[in-house]
Amino acid sequence: MFADKYLEKNQHKILINELPEAAPGIIVVIPCLRETELTKTLNSLNECDLPGCMVEVILLINQSEAADEETIRLNSQTKAEADKWIAAHQKRGIRFYAVGPINLKKKWAGAGLARKRGMDEAISRFNLNDNKDGILVSLDADTLVAKNYLVEIERYFREHPKQVGATLAFEHQKQELDEKHREGIELYELYLDYYKRALHYSGYPYSLFTIGSAFAVKAEAYVKRGGMNRRQAGEDFYFLQNLVQIGRVGEITSTKVYPSARLSNRVPFGTGPILQKWMKGEEDLTLTYNFEAFKNLHQFFAQKVRLFKIHPNDYLEFLNDLNKPVKEFLELDKFSIELEDLNNNCSRLETFQVRFFQKFNAFKILKFLNFAHEKFYQKADLQKQVDLLNQEQ
Repeated sequence: MFADKYLEKNQHKILINELPEAAPGIIVVIPCLRETELTKTLNSLNECDLPGCMVEVILLINQSEAADEETIRLNSQTKAEADKWIAAHQKRGIRFYAVGPINLKKKWAGAGLARKRGMDEAISRFNLNDNKDGILVSLDADTLVAKNYLVEIERYFREHPKQVGATLAFEHQKQELDEKHREGIELYELYLDYYKRALHYSGYPYSLFTIGSAFAVKAEAYVKRGGMNRRQAGEDFYFLQNLVQIGRVGEITSTKVYPSARLSNRVPFGTGPILQKWMKGEEDLTLTYNFEAFKNLHQFFAQKVRLFKIHPNDYLEFLNDLNKPVKEFLELDKFSIELEDLNNNCSRLETFQVRFFQKFNAFKILKFLNFAHEKFYQKADLQKQVDLLNQEQ
């Protein structure tokens, strides 16, 4: 079976003993921690139009092995409520499983490991039927979905069989927010759109939204990529930016997910913590990365062909032709070492151009942006930067 070695390497222990009633084509994985309104998400999924394939939904209720009594109590309550809901909502074509609460090792407990445990379980179920084309969908326990969510995911991958994954359009829930909270989430959504489009403008070929509740991946690609990481936050960003290195990740815009805009400090960074800081006046969401930094990258990426098989002496000349922020960053980052490795392993320019962005990837771009804003730029008005970007496109 396609995932035997992966499951063995990751020492995966089966969480659901019940065999699928039919070979699933889509499995939705939902990590759950201290959730009090999970049934809203379950109802949202249950009301979806069903695709032609069997759908499974895995609720992975999790906690740290060092969890406090309140977390243990809430998770036990979540499990009881989920079991009760599942018993009352049996229907053909979709099957829900509530797993846990499972204890995660204190060292790694967090969003990444929880998502990984649930996704690995989904892989083990696809593996029963050697279904390497199974669609693994990531969702969160505070997120609602459009009625056509499942059918559009199925249709998209059927129409794009060579793609390894896809992100989904999203819009945060805003109906019950006060004025400042609503302003915060609208600014945050504007920032996410600006950052994605500015990356694309720079010449980076893999600009995409990285929202944990809004992506899907082919089972085989998940295994090839080495599975989800164990990061306590930002696991979605790291996973998707690594996934693009093995194949095309598309964008599903014909349906939508609706994540919560709730305030939270359960993870070190992300929507919840950022909004919480905004509400306390500790984070100014009206400011963002200066568009000039993306223009710096644009100039650099436009000249990358000059770096193919470049002589060390010519590299120094190349650096002097660059804008100062990129020049100083490349020197500080010792990019010449990575460039040498790249040239040693690329005999053709076409290969070099593709692999260039495996070296200068989204992580390095973020590192550059932070460097540039420490030394050369200040964060600038978000709407003005959006306007400047629009003028260039």
